[in-house]
Amino acid sequence: MLLCIDCGNTNTVFSIWDGAKFLVTLRTSTEHQRTADQYFVWMSQLMEHYKLPMDIDEVIISSTVPRVVFNLRVFADRFFNARPLVVGRDDCALPHAPRVDAGTAVGPDRLVNTAGAFDKYGGNLIVVDFGTATTFDVVASDGAYVGGVIAPGVNTSMLALHQAAAALPHVDVTKPEKAIGTNTVGCMQAGVFWGYVGLVNGITGQIKDEYGAPMRVISTGGLAPLFAQGNAKFDEFDDTLTMHGLTVIHAFNKENKD
Repeated sequence: MLLCIDCGNTNTVFSIWDGAKFLVTLRTSTEHQRTADQYFVWMSQLMEHYKLPMDIDEVIISSTVPRVVFNLRVFADRFFNARPLVVGRDDCALPHAPRVDAGTAVGPDRLVNTAGAFDKYGGNLIVVDFGTATTFDVVASDGAYVGGVIAPGVNTSMLALHQAAAALPHVDVTKPEKAIGTNTVGCMQAGVFWGYVGLVNGITGQIKDEYGAPMRVISTGGLAPLFAQGNAKFDEFDDTLTMHGLTVIHAFNKENKD
C-alpha cells in the first residue's frame, strides 16, 4: 500500500492507495513539533475507525514546510520500514523537468500539481490552487512546469485584514448576496470574494495573453467551488489533483528505478 503525504502550511493530508485503488484520506493540522510517534498514533486510530489495515510499504512526501520533513521521514522508516520519496529532493525524479531560471527552487506542491494535471488533462494548462497562498502554475504542452504566479491566499488575506485593522472583525469567507455591503461584515466579505474573482480572472487572462496558445484552467483547493459561483473562469475543478500528482511521481520513480 502507498501512503501519499501532502504537508501544507495549514493542513497535512494523508492519502492511502492499494495499487490504483484509492482507500481513504486523513487530514490533520500542520504542527512543526509533531513527532513520528504522534503521527503513528493519530493515523492508526483513524485507520482502525475505517477498518483498514496498516499495510503501508511505500511512502511519498510533498511538503511546503521543511521543518516537518525530518519527522515524517522518521515516521515512514520506523513504522513502515519505508524509505520515503520526498518531492524536490535530488533522489526524487520528475516526469518532466521544470523550465525556470537557473538556481530557482520550485515549491514541491507546484511540481506535484503540474504532474497530476498533465497526466489527467494534457498540456497548455493553468493550475489554480487555493491554499495558504493562491498559486497559478503554467503547464507547457510537453508537461513541463514553466512558471506562474504566487498571490496571497484567500484566508490569509482575510486574517491579515482583521489583524491590521483593530475595528474589523474576523469573518468567514463566503459569497455575499451583493457586491455593495451594508454592514462591516458584508463589506469585508464582498471585498475578499469579488476581489479574488477579479484576481483569478485577471491573472489567468494575463497568463493566456502572454502564453500565446489556447489554455485550460484547472482549479483545486477547498475554496475553488466557492469562487466558481462568482464566475471565476475555471474549465475543471479537481479536488484530488495533488494526491493524484503524488501517485504519478511515485509511479514514475518506481518505473525508472535502477
